[in-house]
Amino acid sequence: MSASLIPRISLTWLLVAQALVIIPHLLHVPSWLIPLWLLCAVWRVQIFRQRADFPPAWLKGLLLLGVTAGVLLSHGTLLGLDAGVTLLLCTFVLKLVEMRKARDAQVLITMGLFAVVTSYLFEDSLLSFAYSLLPISALIAALIGMQQSSFNQRPWATWRLAAGLLLQALPLMLLLFVFFPRIGPLWTMPTADKARTGLAESMSPADVAELSRSGELAFRVEFDQAIPPNAQRYWRALTLEDFDGRRWSQAEFTRQARAPLPDWQAQGEPLDYQVLMQPTGQPWLFALDTAAPPDSAGRQAVDFRVQRGRPIEQALLYRMRSWPEAVRQAQLPSLQYRLNLRLPRGFDPRTRAWAAELSQRFGSDQQGLVNEVLKHFNQQPFHYTLRPPLYGQHSVDEFLFDGRRGFCAHYAGAMVVVLRAAGIPARVVAGYQGGEVNEAGNYLLIHQFDAHAWVEYWQPGTGWQSVDPTYQVAPERIEQGIEQALAEEGSFLEGDLLAGAQLRKLAWLNQLRLAWDDLNYSWQRLVLGYQGEQQMQWLASWLGTVDWQQLGLTLVAVIAVLLVLLGVWLVKPWQARPVAQQRYLLAAERLLATQGLVRDSGEGVRRFSQRAQVSLPAQAAAIKAFYREYEQQVFAAESVDEAALKLRYLRLRQALPWWQRWRGKKNAD
Repeated sequence: MSASLIPRISLTWLLVAQALVIIPHLLHVPSWLIPLWLLCAVWRVQIFRQRADFPPAWLKGLLLLGVTAGVLLSHGTLLGLDAGVTLLLCTFVLKLVEMRKARDAQVLITMGLFAVVTSYLFEDSLLSFAYSLLPISALIAALIGMQQSSFNQRPWATWRLAAGLLLQALPLMLLLFVFFPRIGPLWTMPTADKARTGLAESMSPADVAELSRSGELAFRVEFDQAIPPNAQRYWRALTLEDFDGRRWSQAEFTRQARAPLPDWQAQGEPLDYQVLMQPTGQPWLFALDTAAPPDSAGRQAVDFRVQRGRPIEQALLYRMRSWPEAVRQAQLPSLQYRLNLRLPRGFDPRTRAWAAELSQRFGSDQQGLVNEVLKHFNQQPFHYTLRPPLYGQHSVDEFLFDGRRGFCAHYAGAMVVVLRAAGIPARVVAGYQGGEVNEAGNYLLIHQFDAHAWVEYWQPGTGWQSVDPTYQVAPERIEQGIEQALAEEGSFLEGDLLAGAQLRKLAWLNQLRLAWDDLNYSWQRLVLGYQGEQQMQWLASWLGTVDWQQLGLTLVAVIAVLLVLLGVWLVKPWQARPVAQQRYLLAAERLLATQGLVRDSGEGVRRFSQRAQVSLPAQAAAIKAFYREYEQQVFAAESVDEAALKLRYLRLRQALPWWQRWRGKKNAD
């Protein structure tokens, strides 16, 4: 089969489209995919130039086995998001060398469109969407190039037509986006092999310190009221109650889906806000204390964290209401009481001895004991740093009495150990603190470097109380942010020099960064956040009630109207003008009508010409010459020679008496 069945222009745009499709995937596909594509592209060009043959069946099978083995070696599995996308791109590339017919090219174009969609699984920002229009338009240009038309030798004209088709589809796309029902995924792809940056189910001080060196965005928050001050913005993610001497983790009891809901009483004014969080691969949501989520957002757990039933694998928009002054569990169940007093045996003897001394000194005055621990952090030479020493087996002892250098997780973990050893139930809360105000959109940006840990301790009658020992050592960390707290040390984002937050040092670049983030936030909130619940609320605000059957019929009717309007706009009947031959034919017939000669309905042009020659013998030669030229151009010529036809018409007009010539000239004009 000849390779010439695929036109040059279509092959060119297919090669361009493949390159554009692969570029966004370069960060999460094996590096050997690039030489594989180059090999297949060169091979395909050589086939087109008839300097190479199509691969035989055995070689195609060998190539397929080779890329499958490569994916398995690179990802360790053939399942999962990264491995699945890599396999898709490999088959998209290999299909190039076996493409023989137009049907094969159409299959390849369809695969390319699907590969473009998979890039949204990794990056769904406004910039990635704008970029995706390039490979889509290139694939459409390749499809246009498959047609036998005047575009076959005009690559840029082909691309302009493809871009025009995309623009024409815009109204229909917007209509379907707004009204088409949001249907949940029919299947999900395992994403365990996709690395995430964020909090994990267990925590050591080194983990939080490492997280605070990342400038990645964690979530954005928009308040209905004024934004609370920095010191009141503690974003709970999870509660850590199990301690093995080195790491803190969630207790098995609190992770159970059937764990009872906590008892709490709302007090004070609530805060209403909207959160747009980035995918974490974890099920918990970020919220201020004490959060009461809507039923669709998540479920409040026994330890006051908010959690969904499945991990968050894509950007999620949800609303939340919090009561910061709420009374949380004035009466603590015995199981939780014992759980939050438990310590591993054989660890930190000096800390236990100090806690026993404090317990004996303060007796039942639990609040006095807590204040004494906070005073210890404030008055002793402790240092807030991302570069603490490596502590050994008795890590809390070495931190409290020897090194005295650490990060928030050191202070929170050490204080909980002291309180538990003194008989006060306590636990570590992990999440984020603070956030950067984007004045362009009046919302908060919370980054990974805002990761923080603090303490909750329980008192009879008053319930859980939050306290932050880090504030006693580095109050600027809580009131101003981690950048100011580490200004002298110089360790802020030292491992992430390309982070956007580095632009804070230059005012005009920082303004551009925040303005661009505002655009991205609007994109994610209005487009990516337009899911089932948001769609129902928006439609109900416009239509009152949402009847899906009626809405479906309305959608079909509106689409039909749009298609009709689009067709009218493309045809532009109000701009229709007769072509040159038809214009001069009508003018000649009006000229002969002044002589009493009118062409009958259904009478052919040649028959009318013959009748006119008989009726007007003096002008027969001019009549015959005009109609012969007309027939030649309409039925035989490949192009319009308007000058020749105009000359024949002028000679016909001159052959008539002068008053008839005047009337004919007026008719022609």
